[in-house]
Amino acid sequence: MIKKSRKVRDYKELTKALPTLRYLEPEAVYIHLHNARCKTYDLFVKEGDKVTLGEIIGERHGGFFEQPIHSTISGTVGKVSKKLHRTGRKVDCIEIKNDFKETFHESVFDRTDNVIESLTQDDMVQILKEKSLVGLGGSGFPSYVKLATKEKIDTVVINAVECEPYLSSDYRLILEHPGRVIKGMKYIMQALSCKKGIIAIKSEKDPLYQVLTQVIKGRFPDLDIEVKRLGNHYPQGWEIEVFKWALGIDIPFGELPMKYGVIGFNVSTAVGVFDAIKHNLPVTKRYFTLTGDAIKFPQNFRVKVGTSVKKLIELSDGFKNEYDEVLVIMGGPMMGVSTVSCDVIVSKTTTSVIVLQNIDYEEEPCVRCGSCVYSCPAHLEPVQIMNAVKRNDKEVMKGLEAFRCIECGLCTYVCTSKIHVTDYIRKAKRLIG
Repeated sequence: MIKKSRKVRDYKELTKALPTLRYLEPEAVYIHLHNARCKTYDLFVKEGDKVTLGEIIGERHGGFFEQPIHSTISGTVGKVSKKLHRTGRKVDCIEIKNDFKETFHESVFDRTDNVIESLTQDDMVQILKEKSLVGLGGSGFPSYVKLATKEKIDTVVINAVECEPYLSSDYRLILEHPGRVIKGMKYIMQALSCKKGIIAIKSEKDPLYQVLTQVIKGRFPDLDIEVKRLGNHYPQGWEIEVFKWALGIDIPFGELPMKYGVIGFNVSTAVGVFDAIKHNLPVTKRYFTLTGDAIKFPQNFRVKVGTSVKKLIELSDGFKNEYDEVLVIMGGPMMGVSTVSCDVIVSKTTTSVIVLQNIDYEEEPCVRCGSCVYSCPAHLEPVQIMNAVKRNDKEVMKGLEAFRCIECGLCTYVCTSKIHVTDYIRKAKRLIG
């Protein structure tokens, strides 16, 4: 039976109506020293050193950029140890023991509105570079690189779709701090000399529409910002889909959106821009969803970057007793990475951790129903790519354009044989480089 689907059950009702729980005074934080984009690092501090909030304690090295590492609390430097990153790999983390004084580094200061209005694009790019701001929706791409574009930008789009099931941290961020989102957008528009802005949300999220439109009308009447309601299908949050449905622009695979006069930022990234420009502050806190059917009290948290998820699980009253074994997913259930360990640390780009009852599904042979092909938003042939992986036929993988897969997980979700098709395509992408 062919099962075409662009709909997934979202489970956001577990958390989205609950006010965010603030947990901003952990006993210690663990700052990742390398990540998916930066494989090496230099550490500027040693065990026993005193550091302040916002102080640079090291530097990550990427392929074409350097990334300062900031302390998110004030306190004493501890040891370097291995902790899970959102990629599913264990990476080096430096412990900072909290002194609970919240002493800011001298580099953190407020800019007046007049000073901000005088900032050029180059000025703002340099600030974002120094504050190490990256795409906080999970991409981790350096934001200063995007902001430095020399293309003429007609429209700035803030992606507030949050289409992954279970996740509602961006939803709560907008409801609780809409002014920060819009100010961050205003600074981006100023840097790019852009007059038009769009905040893209799902049409079903009427509370967001009401809040954002009222705040724009009441506090930012001079800005040409429109709140655009898009479809509720998955993966509507994919940037290509956002631009298509918000602006009517079809951007071919491999083309940069900036060439078409549009640029997109995640809603949390917009707030990161606000903090960097207004307060000269790196990302020290983030909204974070802890949810799933194995957690007693799923909820959203506002936490320090570097917070242990184990502690957040304790604050959520732990696991439900009836589950002997749980599955921990870092990120959304469709595109995230699974593990059986809860030794996870919240990084800047960790949007969520989902804890589910671990159910082993028996994989059955492919029946060639075509569900994965009909459902693929990138118009690929997932089952053919899977078969090429099994044969280790790299030429066929290239010919089937496996590299265009966005790893949305729909092919696995709709598979009537319970085959982890997405994993095969991930392997194909690795094999063909």
